[in-house]
Amino acid sequence: QLQLVESGGGSVQPGGSLRLSCAASRFTLDYYAIGWFRQAPGKEREGVSCISRSSGGSTNYADSVKGRFTISRDNAKNTVYLQMNSLKPEDTAVYFCAARLTPFGTNCDLRGVDYWGQGTQVTVSS
Repeated sequence: QLQLVESGGGSVQPGGSLRLSCAASRFTLDYYAIGWFRQAPGKEREGVSCISRSSGGSTNYADSVKGRFTISRDNAKNTVYLQMNSLKPEDTAVYFCAARLTPFGTNCDLRGVDYWGQGTQVTVSS
């Protein structure tokens, strides 16, 4: 079973940056589309960004993060990244990575996810 481990979360001031990593173990990520999702207290989990299986594959972003977040993958390192710049307080949430064998679709739908990571907290506050 594929295992996903997120890292890189933390506390940052508004306007700051963080880079989240999603590392896979037991199996290669090559065959999986990867998505980043987040869940703030009292809110539903939402799609942030997703990337197709291949290195340099197609990417999609939620409107709320377009131009600020960048998703990328390094299949050689079995890792997917989420670079988050110009962070805002409303970005505060637990961030999860997820994998699925079929494409996420342009809206990074969380339905059909095969594997989830345990999540990493991101807090944006002054």
